[in-house]
Amino acid sequence: MAKNNHLQRDFDRLDGLLRNEACRRSDPAVAAEVYAYAQAMARLENVVAVVSDLSQGTSRIFNGRFAAVLGLDGYSEESSIWEKKVISLMPEEEQHEKYIAELRFFHYLRQPGRRTGSYYLMSRLRMTAADGRIIDVLHRMYYVCGGDGRSVRFAVCLYGPVSVGFKGRSVVVNSVTGVSEELTSSADAEMLSPRERQVLQLIDSGLKSREIADALHISVHTVSRHRQEILGKLQVKNSHEACRVARSIDLL
Repeated sequence: MAKNNHLQRDFDRLDGLLRNEACRRSDPAVAAEVYAYAQAMARLENVVAVVSDLSQGTSRIFNGRFAAVLGLDGYSEESSIWEKKVISLMPEEEQHEKYIAELRFFHYLRQPGRRTGSYYLMSRLRMTAADGRIIDVLHRMYYVCGGDGRSVRFAVCLYGPVSVGFKGRSVVVNSVTGVSEELTSSADAEMLSPRERQVLQLIDSGLKSREIADALHISVHTVSRHRQEILGKLQVKNSHEACRVARSIDLL
């Protein structure tokens, strides 16, 4: 997918975040509806429609006529939740933007009172077309819950021409009210609590756990708990990676 090792690790982490919280069982009727929807959208809107099964770690691709514009004819499946051939058409910085937008969207949906099925992500992406041109592509992403009505089981991504009038970069759209909200760095503050951000800033400045505990007047045990929460929320394995990811989304 990406040649950049940091970028590959970023997608691997988001892969883990999504799959760890995926619904393990899904109502067969829900699955049938999702695949039928993707197939219909590919036929009616001519988009490239991708259905990713977050539990099984696989994807199916349905190609509308826009697939020929991107050189994706015959592309039908992936043994991954990522549509690697589509992502490979983007420059590395654009792949990073896609990763950041999807990470922000995931955390946006985790906020209290937000129902997963009421929102979708809409982004403008730059891709290399089959004829070598750099074109703007509209990406829409939906999460679909499994049989329990809460845990996400499927992600549906639609790729097509940018709609007339869409001037945003990455926005969350409420499909019930039609209200949209730009996904900017201001939304990243919700990923970590104020105390977790404070701890991460001190980690980034080079302080050890005991020094952080003394500075914040808390126990070392509490610092360790905050560290684990930070690693889990940012889906990283160590504090160095946490600081790098946090810096890339302006949390530091």
